[in-house]
Amino acid sequence: MKKVRFIYNPYSGENGIIDEIDNVIRIHQDVGMIIVPYRIKKGKDLSEALDIVDDTYAYILIAGGDGTVDSVVNAMEQRNINLPIGILPVGTANDFGSFLGIPSDVETACKQILSSKPKLIDIGKINEKYFVNVASTGLFTDVSQKTDVNLKNTIGKLAYYLKGLEELPNFRRLKLKLTSKECTFDGEMYLLLVFNGKTAGNFNLATEADVTDGKLDVIIFKAIQIIELIPLFIKVLRGEHLDSDKVVYFKTDDLYIESSEDIVTDIDGERGPDFPLRIQCIEKGIKVLGIN
Repeated sequence: MKKVRFIYNPYSGENGIIDEIDNVIRIHQDVGMIIVPYRIKKGKDLSEALDIVDDTYAYILIAGGDGTVDSVVNAMEQRNINLPIGILPVGTANDFGSFLGIPSDVETACKQILSSKPKLIDIGKINEKYFVNVASTGLFTDVSQKTDVNLKNTIGKLAYYLKGLEELPNFRRLKLKLTSKECTFDGEMYLLLVFNGKTAGNFNLATEADVTDGKLDVIIFKAIQIIELIPLFIKVLRGEHLDSDKVVYFKTDDLYIESSEDIVTDIDGERGPDFPLRIQCIEKGIKVLGIN
């Protein structure tokens, strides 16, 4: 019987995966697979979760949000583990799982994963780390990092929006220089996002993204007058912002970013590396189960 390494984050979302563990085990046993669980612990190196993984394992099942998926993918890359992954999107932010068409219902997701074949998809690389959905920098990009996990578990995505309101007094123009073969930008901006997926915080920002095209979608929101922000936000809600002259948008597989501003980077809700940044698309970098 093949085994499945089940890595779950008990702190994700509203801790809902705790009540679903027996279902996960039962569904896999019904098809002749053995679940070998690993409970993520705060402050513990996740790589130990992969110590026992060998050729007797069919795939790695990850339960959590985008940050949990990132952490497991990075640990797999460090150990050169090439097994497919399955995602149970049970976190507060499940942008990547939603983009791939993975149901939020755990039982339905498990069955969809088990009835599928692995599909090769792209991942992003930022300096020496990997990301699955989005890397960002600028205003509000560290909101997820600053938001209390208990508050996220209590009120979900609303916690991010409330924390974002607290950051409004820090609203300012930021200088940034970006270089790629497709585009150069040297000026002031509010926000930079580099997408492998499509959405961030449920906002459909990278409307043209394709996880199999070997490209990342780069979006820069230029520093504009405050009065121009509301019309631009309306365009975002309508999915019409990529054509705006207030936004720089292009696709690339390699870019370099410099900034002397006191700002951090974010990788799917977790702290990213410091500047300068080299961001690349790793074409067909991981195998994923359950994609429609």
